[in-house]
Amino acid sequence: MLIRKVKTKNMKREGRRSNKRTNPQPSSAGDWFEKLVALEARLRAANGCPWDREQTHQTLRTYLIEEAYEVLEALDSGDDAKFAEEMGDLLLQIVFHSQIAQEQGRFSVSDVIREIHDKMIRRHPHVFGETRAKDSAEVLRNWEQIKARERRLKNETGKSPANNTATEPSLLDGVSRALPATLEGFQLTRKAARIGFDWEDVAGVIEKLAEETEELKKALKSEDEKRIEEELGDLLFAAINLSRFLETDPEIALKKANAKFSRRFRAMEEAAHASGREFKELPREEMESLWNETKRIESSHSEKATSRAIAKQ
Repeated sequence: MLIRKVKTKNMKREGRRSNKRTNPQPSSAGDWFEKLVALEARLRAANGCPWDREQTHQTLRTYLIEEAYEVLEALDSGDDAKFAEEMGDLLLQIVFHSQIAQEQGRFSVSDVIREIHDKMIRRHPHVFGETRAKDSAEVLRNWEQIKARERRLKNETGKSPANNTATEPSLLDGVSRALPATLEGFQLTRKAARIGFDWEDVAGVIEKLAEETEELKKALKSEDEKRIEEELGDLLFAAINLSRFLETDPEIALKKANAKFSRRFRAMEEAAHASGREFKELPREEMESLWNETKRIESSHSEKATSRAIAKQ
Protein backbone atom coordinates (compact mmCIF):
# COMPACT_ATOMS: atom_id res chain seq x y z
CA MET A 1 0.00 0.00 0.00
CA LEU A 2 2.84 2.34 0.91
CA ILE A 3 4.65 1.49 -2.35
CA ARG A 4 1.49 2.32 -4.39
CA LYS A 5 1.13 5.71 -2.68
CA VAL A 6 4.79 6.56 -3.31
CA LYS A 7 4.47 5.56 -6.97
CA THR A 8 1.35 7.68 -7.37
CA LYS A 9 3.06 10.66 -5.76
CA ASN A 10 6.07 10.28 -7.99
CA MET A 11 3.87 9.98 -11.09
CA LYS A 12 1.98 13.16 -10.18
CA ARG A 13 5.24 14.99 -9.49
CA GLU A 14 6.71 13.89 -12.81
CA GLY A 15 3.48 14.87 -14.54
CA ARG A 16 3.68 18.37 -13.11
CA ARG A 17 7.33 18.65 -14.18
CA SER A 18 6.46 17.44 -17.64
CA ASN A 19 3.64 19.95 -17.93
CA LYS A 20 5.98 22.75 -16.89
CA ARG A 21 8.44 21.72 -19.58
CA THR A 22 5.97 21.15 -22.41
CA ASN A 23 3.01 23.37 -21.57
CA PRO A 24 4.04 26.30 -19.35
CA GLN A 25 1.35 28.64 -18.08
CA PRO A 26 1.13 31.62 -20.44
CA SER A 27 2.39 34.84 -18.93
CA SER A 28 1.98 37.38 -21.72
CA ALA A 29 -0.59 38.42 -24.32
CA GLY A 30 1.56 36.77 -27.00
CA ASP A 31 1.63 33.47 -25.11
CA TRP A 32 -2.12 33.46 -24.63
CA PHE A 33 -2.71 34.39 -28.27
CA GLU A 34 -0.54 31.51 -29.48
CA LYS A 35 -2.50 29.14 -27.24
CA LEU A 36 -5.79 30.43 -28.67
CA VAL A 37 -4.56 29.96 -32.24
CA ALA A 38 -3.37 26.43 -31.41
CA LEU A 39 -6.67 25.66 -29.72
CA GLU A 40 -8.71 26.67 -32.77
CA ALA A 41 -6.41 24.63 -35.04
CA ARG A 42 -7.02 21.65 -32.75
CA LEU A 43 -10.79 22.14 -32.93
CA ARG A 44 -10.60 22.24 -36.73
CA ALA A 45 -8.33 19.17 -36.96
CA ALA A 46 -9.49 15.79 -38.25
CA ASN A 47 -10.18 14.53 -34.73
CA GLY A 48 -11.46 17.88 -33.47
CA CYS A 49 -14.96 19.29 -32.98
CA PRO A 50 -17.54 18.34 -35.64
CA TRP A 51 -19.26 21.73 -35.39
CA ASP A 52 -16.04 23.74 -35.75
CA ARG A 53 -14.99 21.61 -38.72
CA GLU A 54 -18.27 22.29 -40.51
CA GLN A 55 -17.99 26.06 -40.35
CA THR A 56 -17.06 28.29 -43.30
CA HIS A 57 -16.51 32.02 -43.74
CA GLN A 58 -20.14 32.29 -44.84
CA THR A 59 -21.66 30.37 -41.92
CA LEU A 60 -19.67 32.45 -39.42
CA ARG A 61 -20.86 35.82 -40.77
CA THR A 62 -23.82 36.04 -38.39
CA TYR A 63 -21.67 35.21 -35.36
CA LEU A 64 -19.19 37.95 -36.22
CA ILE A 65 -21.95 40.55 -36.22
CA GLU A 66 -23.61 39.16 -33.10
CA GLU A 67 -20.36 39.14 -31.13
CA ALA A 68 -19.64 42.75 -32.07
CA TYR A 69 -23.04 43.84 -30.74
CA GLU A 70 -22.57 41.79 -27.58
CA VAL A 71 -19.28 43.61 -26.97
CA LEU A 72 -21.16 46.92 -27.18
CA GLU A 73 -23.84 45.67 -24.80
CA ALA A 74 -21.20 44.54 -22.30
CA LEU A 75 -19.41 47.88 -22.62
CA ASP A 76 -22.60 49.72 -21.69
CA SER A 77 -23.26 47.38 -18.76
CA GLY A 78 -20.19 48.58 -16.85
CA ASP A 79 -19.34 44.96 -16.02
CA ASP A 80 -15.61 44.63 -16.74
CA ALA A 81 -15.61 40.83 -16.49
CA LYS A 82 -18.44 40.61 -19.03
CA PHE A 83 -16.71 43.18 -21.25
CA ALA A 84 -13.48 41.17 -21.26
CA GLU A 85 -15.40 37.94 -21.94
CA GLU A 86 -17.26 39.38 -24.92
CA MET A 87 -14.05 40.91 -26.31
CA GLY A 88 -12.59 37.40 -26.16
CA ASP A 89 -15.57 36.02 -28.09
CA LEU A 90 -15.03 38.64 -30.78
CA LEU A 91 -11.30 37.86 -30.93
CA LEU A 92 -12.14 34.19 -31.40
CA GLN A 93 -14.04 35.06 -34.57
CA ILE A 94 -10.89 36.65 -36.05
CA VAL A 95 -8.84 33.60 -35.13
CA PHE A 96 -11.55 31.26 -36.50
CA HIS A 97 -11.68 33.00 -39.90
CA SER A 98 -7.89 33.12 -40.07
CA GLN A 99 -7.63 29.39 -39.36
CA ILE A 100 -10.08 28.58 -42.16
CA ALA A 101 -8.15 30.83 -44.55
CA GLN A 102 -4.84 29.18 -43.58
CA GLU A 103 -6.29 25.74 -44.28
CA GLN A 104 -7.22 26.99 -47.75
CA GLY A 105 -3.71 28.34 -48.34
CA ARG A 106 -4.89 31.95 -48.53
CA PHE A 107 -3.43 33.70 -45.46
CA SER A 108 -2.70 33.09 -41.79
CA VAL A 109 -3.42 34.94 -38.58
CA SER A 110 0.19 36.18 -38.70
CA ASP A 111 -0.63 37.89 -42.00
CA VAL A 112 -3.67 39.50 -40.39
CA ILE A 113 -1.60 40.88 -37.51
CA ARG A 114 1.21 42.03 -39.79
CA GLU A 115 -1.23 43.83 -42.09
CA ILE A 116 -2.81 45.87 -39.31
CA HIS A 117 0.58 46.55 -37.68
CA ASP A 118 2.08 47.92 -40.90
CA LYS A 119 -1.10 49.82 -41.75
CA MET A 120 -1.11 51.60 -38.39
CA ILE A 121 2.47 52.75 -38.96
CA ARG A 122 1.61 54.04 -42.46
CA ARG A 123 -1.51 55.78 -41.21
CA HIS A 124 0.36 57.59 -38.39
CA PRO A 125 3.13 59.49 -40.20
CA HIS A 126 2.79 62.20 -37.52
CA VAL A 127 4.01 59.61 -34.98
CA PHE A 128 6.36 57.39 -36.98
CA GLY A 129 7.41 59.83 -39.73
CA GLU A 130 8.16 63.48 -40.38
CA THR A 131 4.55 64.66 -40.88
CA ARG A 132 3.03 66.86 -38.21
CA ALA A 133 -0.63 67.05 -37.17
CA LYS A 134 -1.84 69.93 -34.99
CA ASP A 135 -5.04 68.25 -33.82
CA SER A 136 -7.23 65.15 -34.17
CA ALA A 137 -9.21 66.71 -37.05
CA GLU A 138 -6.02 67.00 -39.10
CA VAL A 139 -5.09 63.44 -38.15
CA LEU A 140 -8.42 62.20 -39.55
CA ARG A 141 -8.04 64.23 -42.76
CA ASN A 142 -4.56 62.81 -43.31
CA TRP A 143 -5.88 59.31 -42.52
CA GLU A 144 -8.53 59.52 -45.25
CA GLN A 145 -6.07 60.85 -47.79
CA ILE A 146 -3.58 58.07 -47.04
CA LYS A 147 -6.37 55.47 -47.34
CA ALA A 148 -7.39 56.89 -50.72
CA ARG A 149 -3.81 56.71 -52.02
CA GLU A 150 -3.48 53.13 -50.79
CA ARG A 151 -6.70 52.05 -52.52
CA ARG A 152 -5.64 53.71 -55.75
CA LEU A 153 -2.26 51.96 -55.70
CA LYS A 154 -3.85 48.58 -55.01
CA ASN A 155 -6.31 49.05 -57.86
CA GLU A 156 -3.64 50.09 -60.34
CA THR A 157 -0.67 47.91 -59.47
CA GLY A 158 -1.64 45.44 -56.77
CA LYS A 159 1.57 46.39 -54.96
CA SER A 160 2.20 47.34 -51.36
CA PRO A 161 0.86 50.82 -50.53
CA ALA A 162 3.89 51.87 -48.46
CA ASN A 163 4.80 55.11 -50.28
CA ASN A 164 2.79 56.43 -53.18
CA THR A 165 1.74 59.77 -54.62
CA ALA A 166 -0.83 58.59 -57.16
CA THR A 167 -3.93 60.66 -57.92
CA GLU A 168 -6.49 60.16 -55.20
CA PRO A 169 -9.77 58.35 -55.92
CA SER A 170 -12.99 59.24 -54.10
CA LEU A 171 -12.68 59.53 -50.34
CA LEU A 172 -15.93 57.57 -50.08
CA ASP A 173 -14.56 54.45 -51.79
CA GLY A 174 -13.76 52.71 -48.51
CA VAL A 175 -17.35 52.66 -47.20
CA SER A 176 -18.66 49.12 -47.50
CA ARG A 177 -22.08 48.65 -49.11
CA ALA A 178 -22.48 45.54 -46.92
CA LEU A 179 -22.92 47.70 -43.81
CA PRO A 180 -26.36 48.24 -42.28
CA ALA A 181 -27.89 51.36 -43.89
CA THR A 182 -27.54 53.47 -40.74
CA LEU A 183 -23.82 52.71 -40.40
CA GLU A 184 -23.23 53.21 -44.11
CA GLY A 185 -24.85 56.65 -43.98
CA PHE A 186 -22.93 57.46 -40.79
CA GLN A 187 -19.60 56.61 -42.41
CA LEU A 188 -20.39 58.44 -45.65
CA THR A 189 -21.18 61.69 -43.84
CA ARG A 190 -18.25 61.23 -41.47
CA LYS A 191 -15.79 60.83 -44.31
CA ALA A 192 -17.19 63.89 -46.09
CA ALA A 193 -16.98 65.91 -42.87
CA ARG A 194 -13.33 65.00 -42.35
CA ILE A 195 -12.32 67.00 -45.40
CA GLY A 196 -14.55 69.97 -44.49
CA PHE A 197 -17.84 69.13 -46.26
CA ASP A 198 -20.07 69.62 -43.23
CA TRP A 199 -22.56 71.90 -41.53
CA GLU A 200 -21.22 74.86 -39.56
CA ASP A 201 -23.37 74.06 -36.53
CA VAL A 202 -26.10 71.72 -35.33
CA ALA A 203 -28.82 74.28 -36.14
CA GLY A 204 -28.18 73.77 -39.85
CA VAL A 205 -28.62 70.01 -39.57
CA ILE A 206 -31.85 70.40 -37.60
CA GLU A 207 -33.15 72.81 -40.26
CA LYS A 208 -32.33 70.19 -42.89
CA LEU A 209 -34.27 67.62 -40.85
CA ALA A 210 -37.30 69.94 -40.78
CA GLU A 211 -36.95 70.57 -44.51
CA GLU A 212 -36.91 66.85 -45.29
CA THR A 213 -39.96 66.36 -43.04
CA GLU A 214 -41.88 68.92 -45.11
CA GLU A 215 -40.75 67.23 -48.33
CA LEU A 216 -42.10 63.93 -47.03
CA LYS A 217 -45.44 65.55 -46.17
CA LYS A 218 -45.73 66.82 -49.75
CA ALA A 219 -44.83 63.37 -51.10
CA LEU A 220 -47.56 61.79 -48.96
CA LYS A 221 -50.14 64.11 -50.52
CA SER A 222 -49.00 63.04 -53.99
CA GLU A 223 -49.54 59.35 -53.11
CA ASP A 224 -46.51 58.58 -55.30
CA GLU A 225 -44.93 55.51 -53.63
CA LYS A 226 -41.55 55.97 -55.30
CA ARG A 227 -41.35 59.61 -54.25
CA ILE A 228 -42.51 58.76 -50.71
CA GLU A 229 -39.75 56.16 -50.40
CA GLU A 230 -37.17 58.64 -51.67
CA GLU A 231 -38.24 61.42 -49.32
CA LEU A 232 -38.40 59.04 -46.35
CA GLY A 233 -34.85 57.96 -47.21
CA ASP A 234 -33.74 61.60 -47.29
CA LEU A 235 -35.34 62.18 -43.88
CA LEU A 236 -33.60 59.14 -42.38
CA PHE A 237 -30.29 60.20 -43.94
CA ALA A 238 -30.68 63.68 -42.40
CA ALA A 239 -31.34 62.08 -38.99
CA ILE A 240 -28.22 59.92 -39.37
CA ASN A 241 -26.22 63.01 -40.32
CA LEU A 242 -27.53 64.75 -37.19
CA SER A 243 -26.41 61.83 -35.03
CA ARG A 244 -22.96 61.98 -36.58
CA PHE A 245 -22.78 65.73 -35.99
CA LEU A 246 -23.72 65.12 -32.35
CA GLU A 247 -21.00 62.44 -32.16
CA THR A 248 -23.56 59.72 -31.44
CA ASP A 249 -23.52 56.42 -33.31
CA PRO A 250 -26.99 56.12 -34.92
CA GLU A 251 -27.00 52.32 -34.75
CA ILE A 252 -26.34 52.34 -31.01
CA ALA A 253 -28.82 55.19 -30.44
CA LEU A 254 -31.51 53.30 -32.36
CA LYS A 255 -30.72 50.08 -30.49
CA LYS A 256 -31.29 51.91 -27.21
CA ALA A 257 -34.51 53.46 -28.52
CA ASN A 258 -35.69 49.99 -29.56
CA ALA A 259 -34.92 48.67 -26.07
CA LYS A 260 -36.75 51.58 -24.45
CA PHE A 261 -39.85 51.00 -26.61
CA SER A 262 -39.80 47.29 -25.82
CA ARG A 263 -39.43 47.96 -22.08
CA ARG A 264 -42.33 50.42 -22.02
CA PHE A 265 -44.58 48.25 -24.19
CA ARG A 266 -44.06 45.27 -21.92
CA ALA A 267 -44.84 47.45 -18.89
CA MET A 268 -48.13 48.46 -20.52
CA GLU A 269 -48.99 44.81 -21.16
CA GLU A 270 -48.29 43.99 -17.51
CA ALA A 271 -50.46 46.89 -16.36
CA ALA A 272 -53.32 45.68 -18.55
CA HIS A 273 -52.97 42.11 -17.26
CA ALA A 274 -52.98 43.40 -13.68
CA SER A 275 -56.40 44.91 -14.35
CA GLY A 276 -57.64 41.60 -15.76
CA ARG A 277 -57.62 42.64 -19.43
CA GLU A 278 -55.61 41.95 -22.59
CA PHE A 279 -53.64 44.96 -23.81
CA LYS A 280 -54.57 44.30 -27.45
CA GLU A 281 -58.26 44.63 -26.56
CA LEU A 282 -57.96 48.09 -24.98
CA PRO A 283 -59.29 51.12 -26.88
CA ARG A 284 -56.64 53.34 -28.48
CA GLU A 285 -57.22 56.17 -26.00
CA GLU A 286 -56.53 53.87 -23.04
CA MET A 287 -53.40 52.52 -24.72
CA GLU A 288 -52.14 56.11 -25.05
CA SER A 289 -52.98 56.75 -21.42
CA LEU A 290 -51.02 53.68 -20.30
CA TRP A 291 -48.08 54.74 -22.48
CA ASN A 292 -47.96 58.18 -20.88
CA GLU A 293 -48.25 56.68 -17.41
CA THR A 294 -45.44 54.22 -18.15
CA LYS A 295 -43.23 57.09 -19.33
CA ARG A 296 -44.04 59.08 -16.19
CA ILE A 297 -43.15 56.19 -13.87
CA GLU A 298 -39.94 55.46 -15.76
CA SER A 299 -38.94 59.12 -15.66
CA SER A 300 -39.63 59.27 -11.92
CA HIS A 301 -37.46 56.21 -11.27
CA SER A 302 -34.69 57.69 -13.39
CA GLU A 303 -34.76 60.97 -11.47
CA LYS A 304 -34.61 59.12 -8.13
CA ALA A 305 -31.65 57.04 -9.32
CA THR A 306 -29.84 60.20 -10.44
CA SER A 307 -30.49 61.85 -7.07
CA ARG A 308 -29.11 58.85 -5.19
CA ALA A 309 -26.01 58.82 -7.38
CA ILE A 310 -25.41 62.52 -6.72
CA ALA A 311 -25.91 62.03 -2.98
CA LYS A 312 -23.22 59.34 -2.90
CA GLN A 313 -20.63 61.64 -4.49
